[in-house]
Amino acid sequence: MDLYQSMAVSASGMKAQGTRLKVISENLANANTTAETPGDLPYRRKVVTFQNVLDRTMDVEKVRVGKIDVDKGDFQRRYDPSHPSADADGYVLLPNVSSVIEAMDMREAQRSYEANLSAIDTARQMLMRTIEILRT
Repeated sequence: MDLYQSMAVSASGMKAQGTRLKVISENLANANTTAETPGDLPYRRKVVTFQNVLDRTMDVEKVRVGKIDVDKGDFQRRYDPSHPSADADGYVLLPNVSSVIEAMDMREAQRSYEANLSAIDTARQMLMRTIEILRT
């Protein structure tokens, strides 16, 4: 794999992880939202799936976001009969978002993003050194 190919693969990884970070941020922003009226459902956690895609022009496999789907997990329930969206039994449905899980996912995405950035920087440094050697 040449430097251009490795940089393209790393850039695709950075783009995919950037999308993942945006989705995680949306999940965290909606972690405490509730339905506006009784019977409505609260925010559902979103998850990102990745897929490998063959770039035939460069003959490399890149990563991209396959789809952004919703987590079908159960909603949390909290007893609060005074809440406007409480059901007949006094329970309010809360999003199926766990701040702890989102924080772990965010850290993993951040590390992957940084690893791809480091790979691009290393490839760039190698290219610059090659140019320096060719000049002398």
